Amino acid sequence: MPRILTGITPSGTLHIGNYFGAMRPAIELQAGGDAYYFIADYHSMTALTDAKERLAYTRGIALDWLACGLDPAKSVFWRQSDVPEVCELMWLIGSLTPMGLLERAHSYKDKTAKGISPNFGLFAYPVLMAADILLFDTNVVPVGKDQKQHLEMTRDIAIKFNQTYGDTFVVPEEKIAEDVAVIPGLDGQKMSKSYGNTVEIFGDEKALRKKIMGIVMDSRTPAEPKPDAEKNLAIQLLKHVAPADVSADLEARLRAGGLGYGDLKKALFEHYWNYFAPYRAKRAELAANFDYVDKVLRDGAERARAVATNVMSRARKNCGLR
Repeated sequence: MPRILTGITPSGTLHIGNYFGAMRPAIELQAGGDAYYFIADYHSMTALTDAKERLAYTRGIALDWLACGLDPAKSVFWRQSDVPEVCELMWLIGSLTPMGLLERAHSYKDKTAKGISPNFGLFAYPVLMAADILLFDTNVVPVGKDQKQHLEMTRDIAIKFNQTYGDTFVVPEEKIAEDVAVIPGLDGQKMSKSYGNTVEIFGDEKALRKKIMGIVMDSRTPAEPKPDAEKNLAIQLLKHVAPADVSADLEARLRAGGLGYGDLKKALFEHYWNYFAPYRAKRAELAANFDYVDKVLRDGAERARAVATNVMSRARKNCGLR
């Protein structure tokens, strides 16, 4: 049975890009493998310096994942900082990681180009990500296209370590859901907290309706045919939250002419709101019983740490550390 691992950083409120691009594919894999999921609070430190915000986001992400279908009976779910072995492993593998490999990281170059202040944590992010993966003998990592390079770097790091110190780490494989790997945001770019173009999974109904109704369209009138209807942002988002026949019908109506953009955006909001309705109910139930959520994370950390301890013991021995 393959071991699956994925994590998400508590640096903001989760959005539907997170859900369709990472959460849902990962949660669906619970049934077919040994699933390990963690809240990457160490990773959040490269951008978030408010301790109270980090704790609040961590709590929110725990609620979100459990509400969206993560099952503690079928998976291991923990907070990254509850398994500190990951920091020791980062040093072991980082000592062999070439600077040139890290300098080629697209994510680092993109973020600094957008004005984010460079720091060691941001630069070394791929090494910590590699430690997250290698510490648990992971076989499969569900990733979006934007993380594909980081997974390839993890493989390079594992292979170099194994060649240097002997067979130590499982070399993981990627799993990318091609049809949902990149979810567009409200401005047409990739949906991201960094760009402020997100639609949250959970949030205030009035505010979210306003966001969706505020999507900017072109100046064509409702009566004009839209031969490029498949490129319409609302149509692209609708395909994720509406039944296939509904989204196909609306796309056909837009292409033929006669469907106004306002009506299209109203339909998008209603289908989005209804899609996540069961998850909102589950989240409210969990929020009223956070002792249970804390217990899930504690139990998950205990199970994760049992694996991490064995892997670290093997890695330290192979390195000549005692």
